[in-house]
Amino acid sequence: MGKSKTTKFKRPQFNSVGLPAVAVKEADLEEEELGDESCPAAELLEKLQSPSADVREFACASISRVVQQSQTIPGFLQRDAVRRLGPMLLDKSLNVRETATGALRNLSACGGQEVCEDMVKHDVMTPLTALLRECCAGFESASVSMTEQKNAVEDVANEAVNLLWNLCESSSQALSLFNKVGLLDVVIQCLERHPQNVELAISAAHCLHTVTEDNPELLCSLNTAVLGVLENVLLSSQPTMAHTLLRTLAAGTLWNMKGSLPAARQAQTLNAVVANLSKCLDLDSGTLIPELRQAEEVRHRNAPAAPDVEKQAVEEMGQEEEEEEEEEAPKQKRNGKSAKVDNDFSDLLPRGKEELREATALLTAQQTSLEIIVNMCCSDDPSDDEWEEESSSDESDLGPDGLCDGVSNLMSPLCLSAEVHGALISYTIPEKVLKKTEFPRKEAMDVCHQNPSWRSLIKKMQRVQSRALTCLHSILSTMDAESLGGAAALQGAAQHLSTLVFGAAEMPKDEEFLEAVISAMRSLLQMIASKNIPQCMTPQQLMSLSEAATRCEVVSVRVNAVAILGITGSTLAKEKGTAETLQMIGNALLQVATRDADLVVNGEALDALFDVFADGDEAETAAKNIQLLPALKALQPVFKAKIRKEGRGRYSPQQLCVLDNIKVNLRRFIGYLEKVVKK
Repeated sequence: MGKSKTTKFKRPQFNSVGLPAVAVKEADLEEEELGDESCPAAELLEKLQSPSADVREFACASISRVVQQSQTIPGFLQRDAVRRLGPMLLDKSLNVRETATGALRNLSACGGQEVCEDMVKHDVMTPLTALLRECCAGFESASVSMTEQKNAVEDVANEAVNLLWNLCESSSQALSLFNKVGLLDVVIQCLERHPQNVELAISAAHCLHTVTEDNPELLCSLNTAVLGVLENVLLSSQPTMAHTLLRTLAAGTLWNMKGSLPAARQAQTLNAVVANLSKCLDLDSGTLIPELRQAEEVRHRNAPAAPDVEKQAVEEMGQEEEEEEEEEAPKQKRNGKSAKVDNDFSDLLPRGKEELREATALLTAQQTSLEIIVNMCCSDDPSDDEWEEESSSDESDLGPDGLCDGVSNLMSPLCLSAEVHGALISYTIPEKVLKKTEFPRKEAMDVCHQNPSWRSLIKKMQRVQSRALTCLHSILSTMDAESLGGAAALQGAAQHLSTLVFGAAEMPKDEEFLEAVISAMRSLLQMIASKNIPQCMTPQQLMSLSEAATRCEVVSVRVNAVAILGITGSTLAKEKGTAETLQMIGNALLQVATRDADLVVNGEALDALFDVFADGDEAETAAKNIQLLPALKALQPVFKAKIRKEGRGRYSPQQLCVLDNIKVNLRRFIGYLEKVVKK
């Protein structure tokens, strides 16, 4: 194994879990028991048929609010809500159009992939396409003379583009229809509204960033006009955080389009993309968030007294998000690990929260920038495209070439092109990424803790840090030591990562953070070991890391922690007086190889044992003291049986190939130890 391959980010889905079929059935059964009175769906859907536009608008707005509680969604789906809301998208009243589109948007966002696919199956794309075309025709229509009416059309378009984005993100059928009916033009028209309506433009940019990823059919049809619009956005100079997010999304879209760019413009476009990412990462959220919160307080003090309905709604939303985070979130399995749901309703904030919107835009822009850089560090090999939002799972990337090769994989040819490598170094991206791996600043965290409506930003700040750590892992996996500043810079980075993990009284327990930081640490220690640079982790730290990892449910955390033990142990085996530490490492690895429930982790632990005890007097002494030979002899038949019994069906062919190689290597290593004993 011993291999840590950089992996690619897929655009994250709004709610990646959605509603499994079992949940829908269970909810249906509950409703049958409780009757229609307990479910608002029947009454609200009935009101959609009212001759009064006000009643229809009220019904749509109510549905929009109710479906944010995902347990209510099955009740609406059971009553054919999609087919009944579809015609409302083309209602005579603009207000009904907006609220109906908002209801479907929330249904798609809160219901997840399965609900989105069901919506496409029920032909929601037909009225949505018609609505988007009407909206775009209305942007400059002579018949629309009043600013208020123009804004109303743009408000409808904003809801429609968000709905389109959610559907294309979750449904391949929606993406196919997007290509087939030529919706790129209408989304570009919405993006072109950025001087007048940045909110609409951001929604369009999010949608474009999604539909241009891994969509060769669409990329073939791109023309210079589309490229020109994106470049105009990239060259805009408005200083707001909303415009920063807009430029970041345009940069990500241009990166997705890199294969379709004219050759003469590729270098210039790449430079502009990296320059924008660099500027975004330069922004200090630790300073800006307290400033934005202070600006909000000043605005409230200077504003005339007004009803507190909106303020109460936002505070309730903040409290609900906080309660959801405190409760154990529902989980699903991804690449052999569990992933928490990210219920993020920040884009549903009511108007009048400009400063909070700005803070949210800043953090979203920085998270997106880091994800784009990760993708830049990936090769274009199709096998690299298995990234999931919360996953950097190395276990899915293991190959037979990783067996018994120690830490040599970082010396293999780098996958970065010279142009990308040069641009990232020119704009000091590695240093800026390392800076973003620091814990969120206390002042910003305090400000968010003190105000219910700002508390959702705490998770966003933590996510930026986790993305930065994943980004650092990718950079370390694709650049050489000299490009990153040499031995001194690498030691400084290692010390920084050690502080993140061991600086607090207790080891961090957040799985997303642990996965990202241990992945980065593994890559860094591999590079340090390959350059014979002294390690900075103490044996006590190693053991506490190993113990914390073995308690973690995420497979890749356990895999990377075991690999770190192997990297450190194989380095120590070359030094004098290290037998006692090697014994600690050997015992820890034996425990994992024997007791971990996952075969991939067992295999990684065995692979690490081969590296640590492969050679040297200290390793021989330690191996004898921990009775390594009899322990491995006892483990061998168990490991073989486990592969035979559990392998097929549960693990990929690639993983099984690796495990078979480890089985062979185990036999050979036992033979080697037997010779050592006879010496």
